[in-house]
Amino acid sequence: MRAVQVFQRRAHQVSRIVREEGVRQLGARALRTAAKRLGADSEVFPVRLEDVRAADITTRRPVTVPPIPADGSLTVNWVSTPPAPGSGGHTTMFRLIQHLESLGHTCRLYLYDVYGSRAADHEPVIRSAYPGFRGQILDVTDGMADAHAVFATAWMTAYPAFNDPCAGKRFYLVQDYEPWFFPVGGLSALAENTYRMGFHGFTAGRFLAEKLRTDMAMPTDWFDFGCDADRYHLKKNTRRDGIVFYARRSAPRRAIEIGLLALDLFAEQHPDITIHTYGEKIGKLGPRHIDHGLITPDQLNDIYNRCYAGLTLSMTNVSLVPHEMLAAGCLPVVNDAQHNRIVLDNDHVRYAPATPHDLARALSDAVTTPDFATVAEAASASVSSRSWDAAGHELEKVLRRELLV
Repeated sequence: MRAVQVFQRRAHQVSRIVREEGVRQLGARALRTAAKRLGADSEVFPVRLEDVRAADITTRRPVTVPPIPADGSLTVNWVSTPPAPGSGGHTTMFRLIQHLESLGHTCRLYLYDVYGSRAADHEPVIRSAYPGFRGQILDVTDGMADAHAVFATAWMTAYPAFNDPCAGKRFYLVQDYEPWFFPVGGLSALAENTYRMGFHGFTAGRFLAEKLRTDMAMPTDWFDFGCDADRYHLKKNTRRDGIVFYARRSAPRRAIEIGLLALDLFAEQHPDITIHTYGEKIGKLGPRHIDHGLITPDQLNDIYNRCYAGLTLSMTNVSLVPHEMLAAGCLPVVNDAQHNRIVLDNDHVRYAPATPHDLARALSDAVTTPDFATVAEAASASVSSRSWDAAGHELEKVLRRELLV
């Protein structure tokens, strides 16, 4: 049965590629796949070139907003890459969507998939991973229905959001400064250009809002990171004997190379401390290393409660991880950078320069902190009042203000 489903999915992908790009492009993709198997660096381009070609960002289409019903309910289209289980960015997006849905608003999810899969192929995974979402799941390439608001949620999704003729004021959920994801070049320029499309930004933290206003003259509002206290919390009578590292080779902005070197230096000074890593499998680092790979939030809370400190590096906007660590009484060790200090704004975070030796020393200081139980309780209490509801309330306030202008 599974083989039949895979075959049907591949057949849909092939037919869609042929329909939209022609047989020649299908052959080109096959060559790229073969080259990749032979070790060549050949990835599928992250945005459809026809979408970039169609987007003349100096030309503004008049903003049309349908009448808002008497009951005040809004319809919001969200353009997203296919959500993956455990993705922090998609998790935050769905938290905001579910808050709007809880208030009686309608949200539709329009998927942007450059690999040729249909929304129907992704829907079972999305419904399983994000069961609170009640809206439709559709293909953005089929066109969007009119809405009061249309949200881009990543730089590549801004192109179809800009090009689509549907009604609705354009907004942009910005969770990171995505031009920094690439070396200076074509991709970084294409990502940066999306901030000049005239959308209204809604950013994860104050740093991004200030950067986009200053550098791009982009109108923005921002929300504070929440913390899922039901998932991440301090557990009583748990013995701490380790540190933890959020390790992801697939996300260069998380600086895994520096982190692993810091762990190596730390282990030399503290051979009795267990080192946990999670995010993706990275291989054995030493006798006291546990390589967890991708794990569930509940498993992660257990690990945090066993650790004195967690190494979490962010060369761009901060991730969700530091607040989750704090909630469990695990002290985050973070690279010292303006974007991290502005967004975190927490006295229990340990900052260090982004060098292996400085980070190793900061981890060492954390594990040797006197009366750690008291420190852990204070760290957990410092984020206990943070809720994702506040971000949802801020989003609805922004939508009402902007749509009633």
